[in-house]
Amino acid sequence: MAYSKRLRYALPLGGALLAGAGALGAVAAYTAYHINAPRRRNPNAYGFSPWEVQVEHERISFTGEDGVTIRGWWFARPDSERVVIGLHGHRGQKSDLLGIGSGLWRAGNNVLLFDFRGCGESDHAPQSLAHHEQRDARAAVRYARKRLPHGQIGIIGYSMGASIAILVAAAEPEIQAVAADSPFATMRDVIAHAYMRRRLPTRPILDLTDAVTRWRYGYPFHAVRPLDAVAAIAPRPFLLLHGSADTIIPVSHAYQLFEAAGEPKQLVIFEGAPHCGGYFVDRPAYVSQVAEFFAAALSP
Repeated sequence: MAYSKRLRYALPLGGALLAGAGALGAVAAYTAYHINAPRRRNPNAYGFSPWEVQVEHERISFTGEDGVTIRGWWFARPDSERVVIGLHGHRGQKSDLLGIGSGLWRAGNNVLLFDFRGCGESDHAPQSLAHHEQRDARAAVRYARKRLPHGQIGIIGYSMGASIAILVAAAEPEIQAVAADSPFATMRDVIAHAYMRRRLPTRPILDLTDAVTRWRYGYPFHAVRPLDAVAAIAPRPFLLLHGSADTIIPVSHAYQLFEAAGEPKQLVIFEGAPHCGGYFVDRPAYVSQVAEFFAAALSP
């Protein structure tokens, strides 16, 4: 009798535990899919182009390290040896950077904007959160070097693109200056923050998502840690920008990265600005500040 009573209570409890574990697994699988799975591209047929900002441009393409065709725009300044490469955010596209790109071009820089793999006009290929896309950024650096054999190369990135800028610049001496707007310090921490915002149990889902990402998409969370790489940028100039009201990548990530970075470095916090919102606080002042940073950093 006692055994059957215990069994009566144990069965619903066991079922609840199994259901809970299944729910956590489903959340982890969905997160890994959302981060990494390819989506239908927007080929910019009806999107903004350099025509809207009155910039002369050339449509270009180059090949990534794994054979993926990457497509972009080259804003030429024949009288300048400076080139700035722009990196857009997760699931974004090159047209997202037309504001800062046209501003830097008008300030006397050659500018290269491109779509990461699976985005905009570039070819489909395995996507990720700042892991596979590093190949595209490195290929962009090689393309810029081919166009300007004696040029000075800078890089600016936003959100995921900012994290990629840090990771790639740390290992690429060709890059002589880095501007990073709203980067995350570690992949694990930015995903943990997303779970906390949704009041989900962070630790078990994080570990499950990490396992799914490693198994299904070929890389673990610890492979994407700008915090570990940022010190290697020095002694090249590093400009870090972040909004204090960023709810996607908290401003604490900026403070961690700035603390770990070497000199020369500069931190700009835009009070009250949301994720990647510094540009919109004061567009002319933002463009001027970034342009002055590259003008000084990329002087021959």
